[in-house]
Amino acid sequence: QIQVVESGGGLVQPGESLKLSCVVSGKIWTIPTIGWYRQVPGNQREFIAAMASGGGSNYADSMKARFTISRDNARNTGYLQMNSLKPEDTAVYYCKASVRRNAGRPFDDYWGQGTQVTVSS
Repeated sequence: QIQVVESGGGLVQPGESLKLSCVVSGKIWTIPTIGWYRQVPGNQREFIAAMASGGGSNYADSMKARFTISRDNARNTGYLQMNSLKPEDTAVYYCKASVRRNAGRPFDDYWGQGTQVTVSS
């Protein structure tokens, strides 16, 4: 089984920073892509950024200025650095890992349970 576990969320004041982590574990051959999303209750899940195993990344236009995605392939871990946080960044943040479990399989997507980020004074 593949597990995806996010951590690092919490309550911060406007203007502060947080760094989220996403650890992928289980029977893994490769993780072609790790992505971050967020969701506010009542809204659709929103794409933030994704990074390929080779280091290429893409961002939602509205996220580029303050959010940075990175990953440590040796640790099967992805990160999301969030700076200058605003109250409107309050949401549950989710990690999605696209995982290949062996050479003969295409990748499957696995989601974490989410981590709450609250930005409030």
